[in-house]
Amino acid sequence: MPTMTQHFVTFYSPGTFIAEETTKPIDAWDTTIALRMAAEVTERHGAKPCAFAFTTRSRGDADLDSKVVARGALHYFGVNVETLADIEARSAPADRTLIANMRGNGYARVVTTTSGWKATMPLRDGDVVLP
Repeated sequence: MPTMTQHFVTFYSPGTFIAEETTKPIDAWDTTIALRMAAEVTERHGAKPCAFAFTTRSRGDADLDSKVVARGALHYFGVNVETLADIEARSAPADRTLIANMRGNGYARVVTTTSGWKATMPLRDGDVVLP
């Protein structure tokens, strides 16, 4: 029974409550190609991607739908990385909620977009920050 396999890249852009997502086929898990593709993605309200992740989906002839058989790390780009200590050291009143969320959720580091819509997201173990 032949198996059909396809690679995809999902782009994540800042959204109102959750990230906007666009998924596109890609020939291989290639970060250089994914970054080029990201430049062509625009979400609602002009939001541009700040992260992407690769997946591979597969299905056999007897399968009704495909399933994810491999999932890559979340790759951030165009972001600054800050630790909880960095943010606390600023002593900015505007950071109170961020500090409380980081402490409450156990986030040691966050990334913040450097252009477009401002978004701050947790940087988890295994995530990749591209230059």
